[in-house]
Amino acid sequence: MTPAPDTKPHVPIADDIERYYSASQMQLVWSRFKRKRSAMASLYFLLFFILIGLFSPFLSPYDPTIAGRNKDYLNGAPQVPMFCDHNGCSARPFIHAVERTRSIKTNFRWVTEVNPDKRIYVTFFPESWQYTVFDLEINLPGDSFDIALPGVVLDRHLFGAKDGMVHIFGTDATGKDIFSRTLHAIYTSLSVGAIGVFISFFLALLIGGFSGFYGGLFDSITQMITDAIRTVPAIPLFMAIAAFIPDEWSSETRFFVIATILGFVSWPTLARRVRTHLLTERTQDYVLAAQLCGASSFHIVTRHLLPSFTGYIIVDLIITFPYMVLLETGLSFIGLGLRDPVNSLGVMLQSVTNADVLLNYQWYFIPVVFFIALVLSFVYVGDGLADAADPYSETK
Repeated sequence: MTPAPDTKPHVPIADDIERYYSASQMQLVWSRFKRKRSAMASLYFLLFFILIGLFSPFLSPYDPTIAGRNKDYLNGAPQVPMFCDHNGCSARPFIHAVERTRSIKTNFRWVTEVNPDKRIYVTFFPESWQYTVFDLEINLPGDSFDIALPGVVLDRHLFGAKDGMVHIFGTDATGKDIFSRTLHAIYTSLSVGAIGVFISFFLALLIGGFSGFYGGLFDSITQMITDAIRTVPAIPLFMAIAAFIPDEWSSETRFFVIATILGFVSWPTLARRVRTHLLTERTQDYVLAAQLCGASSFHIVTRHLLPSFTGYIIVDLIITFPYMVLLETGLSFIGLGLRDPVNSLGVMLQSVTNADVLLNYQWYFIPVVFFIALVLSFVYVGDGLADAADPYSETK
């Protein structure tokens, strides 16, 4: 009896070996990274947070500033859209209307009550408050540093409510929509982290790279400066800076200054690692060959030495990001960072310190869940990349 033919395609082992040895460093890192389920799941979560941050104006039904508050729904509980109630079912999602009334039971104080007999239907892609995309304007004192980029004005949003307002995460004490504020807070915290990481990344590669390549007196002086910056405590530094920031600065200017300072105080750790790597790599044969060919020091550092360290640099970059977000959140939480009307995770966490919020308004903690998930996503992705970038991780 003839055995059934094998339906699986046969791939020669030689082809796999050739593909392995001809793959680039980034391809090998990605191949090892995909094997870690926790890291891949965290990567999807991280991409999700980045997307909702980028499209936060479109996803937000209402203006997250004081201009978009609901005066009739202060400290309102989350409103979950439904399809059925005691009056029957509907093909469109709806919520029950809320009304402010005075009652003898509450000593004629204003109270908010739900009217189960009145529906407010959720609509999709409605026209609502206007927002500007790709808009940037920074005006520091004087005329030496001004940035202005024209934006595109839009007014379409993902969802809204007909003849009313819907707050799926509830509202705060001023009536502002917590869902809209959370989305904008994610965007702000990621933006601050991105600017800070970019500045830190550039300084670390530049200073650490040339310090490790040249060595000698230049390396000694550079490391003295690096150690001096590392010993500066962050909180007293920001307290001193906050005392000198003028009150008339706009929220955008304050945002840019905070992000820049975070970058300038966070580069020494990565610079140390780059320097240590280049101190050993500068004696390799390919560096000597490049020098004999007449290549400049800048060319050798940027085109040969740093690319050999690419995997570890990307890992440090990813791992630094959550600490930058944590630092911004902590500074804003204690009042030294961003402030209202800027929406950041640190600004929103300031409102959960009240005992009354803990007992009566638990929906204030919804942004905390997003903050924890964002930081954990960065941490797990960084851990996955750290293992994937290690060529000996598979043999451990």
